Amino acid sequence: MIQKLRRRLTLLVIGVLILVTAGIVLSIDAINRRNISTAAEAALDILARNQGRRPELQSQPEPPEKPEDGESIEPPEKPEGEDDIEPPEKPEGTPPAMDDDMRQRREDRRRDFELAAGGASLASLSNAYTIRLDADGGVTEWSSDRADLYDDAQIQSFADAALAQGRDSGRVDTQYYRLTSADDGRLLIALDARLEFLSARRMLGTAALVASLACLLLSAGAYLLIRRMLQPVQASFDRQKQFVWDASHEFKTPLAVISANAEVLSRDIGPNEYLGYIQSEVKRTDSLVQNLLTLARMDKGTVKAEMKRLDLSQALLGVALPFESTVFESGRTLETDIPEGVSIRGDEAMLQQLAVILLSNALKYSSEGGTIRLSLSQKGRGAVITVYNTGPGIAPENLEKIFDRFYREDLSHNSEVAGNGLGLAIARNIAQAHKGHIRAESRFGQDATFIVTLPG
Repeated sequence: MIQKLRRRLTLLVIGVLILVTAGIVLSIDAINRRNISTAAEAALDILARNQGRRPELQSQPEPPEKPEDGESIEPPEKPEGEDDIEPPEKPEGTPPAMDDDMRQRREDRRRDFELAAGGASLASLSNAYTIRLDADGGVTEWSSDRADLYDDAQIQSFADAALAQGRDSGRVDTQYYRLTSADDGRLLIALDARLEFLSARRMLGTAALVASLACLLLSAGAYLLIRRMLQPVQASFDRQKQFVWDASHEFKTPLAVISANAEVLSRDIGPNEYLGYIQSEVKRTDSLVQNLLTLARMDKGTVKAEMKRLDLSQALLGVALPFESTVFESGRTLETDIPEGVSIRGDEAMLQQLAVILLSNALKYSSEGGTIRLSLSQKGRGAVITVYNTGPGIAPENLEKIFDRFYREDLSHNSEVAGNGLGLAIARNIAQAHKGHIRAESRFGQDATFIVTLPG
């Protein structure tokens, strides 16, 4: 049980680490791709405003040539009649008027700044090129800073793919595009970001490698930590099993003495109600002790299945036939469906004990006048044993709990049923000793079925 708990906790922690690691790696990749898209869109905006030309800073106007020594610059002559015209006085605090030349210079400076920013965006991308299209989508002209990377067929194929999307902007593979109108037709502006995507993939691979190594280290640390945390629980569980072993052995002697003395009294005084109670409780307690000893031996590994080829059909018939009288006396019906020739490798005595436990459990919890059915079928080289009974069934939340030691459903209809809650725990141990599996199915309020799957 502790090993199963350790395994489940370890798998849970490793699963969480894998999910977190995958989330981090995928987030890094998504951020990289978004940054590439943002830079491409910004660069396409600049290129679209400049009709596909790469932005270059406008050169500053050259200053006027200085006059040679001795020469003087004559001011321009004023037209006749303007000497006597005084310019109107400006109110105090009024800013100087902006003439057309000043506006043009300011606009040029703003444009230079914008082009410089666009150039920075373009500088981070692989390549840009422009394609002029006719009305039918054919390429009439194209230009690129790296014309050696493309040919006419590639350019036409890209243009066809971009036009097929039916949008003014988008992406085809690693190339972003913007479709604009030009004076002589349509202009398709493209940015090829193949190098950026290649870099992003390399970064993704590096991040995945680093994250995987970190996940492995954290998983190993988590396993060691969980193992250390569960050591006290394992020690406590081992002490509990040792106590059950010791107590069961200690109970055997006094029970044997009480049983022997009760038998002597029975012969001396004859039938007696109170003596009958003593003998009944001694018998029930002895059954409990035997079950505890069986579980303790299985836990300690002193009881091992002697695996050999056996006729499982004959083994189950040997259990079912003597059981028919008990079922008949209780007012139930026993049905068997055991074909001949079903054989597996296993321990015959342990498998017969398994069948007795399941049949006894079915008899205890079957309804008055109900039906109990024992079935056997071949499955590959293995076999499947099924025990069915009509009755109150098992609540869905208890289908796994019923195999725990000392567990019994606290239901009014079975509170008077004798038992100690160890039979199904022994049945599960027997199935596991044969590398098999046992499970319960139930329609609550109608029936219950126990299915044992055994390998060949």
